[in-house]
Amino acid sequence: MSIEESSDKLNQAPIAAQETVAAARRAVTVSDRAALIIATCGVGHIPLAPGTWGSLLGIVVYVAFLYASVPISAFAYARGLNAEQFLALQTTLELALLIGIVWVGIWAATRAEPLLGGKDPGAVIIDEIAGQLVTFLFVPFTLPMWMIPVGFLLFRFFDIWKPYPIRRVEKLESGLGVMGDDLVAGVYAGTVLSLIMAFYLLA
Repeated sequence: MSIEESSDKLNQAPIAAQETVAAARRAVTVSDRAALIIATCGVGHIPLAPGTWGSLLGIVVYVAFLYASVPISAFAYARGLNAEQFLALQTTLELALLIGIVWVGIWAATRAEPLLGGKDPGAVIIDEIAGQLVTFLFVPFTLPMWMIPVGFLLFRFFDIWKPYPIRRVEKLESGLGVMGDDLVAGVYAGTVLSLIMAFYLLA
């Protein structure tokens, strides 16, 4: 017959908690660290308005894409492509970039959520980058430069306001919810930006 000491019961919970914490630390793998880097993009841990920094990074990605299109256009025209064909190619490349970011973002956000704690942690900003790119998907690549800060402000407005169905979309599980609500906000912002662009061209 074994005698169970009271100290065994008193120490059981703390020991179990310590073992759980230790196991969680051991569970962080190389792929988890890669997911954190991708999900936060180096600016997600800025304490002040990480979502705004993420949107600004999305602007940087979009402008970089525009500048990268210049040598691509020269290469395309040298091989006989006309303006309409190159525009189709450019749109395809932008969509491919966006889809790639969305797919990687869903994976990274799904892995990052349990590591950072909570649903859609603020440090995850890959969703802002994707949403910001969606905003400019509806306007010509030759848009005037003042349209870029307008697109930024529109996306931040809808991302913060979250009109229907954004709040429902963000309740989707894991990375789908993290990415989905910003993509819908990007659609709203892009629609308004496209309308502004239409009025500008007609003026």
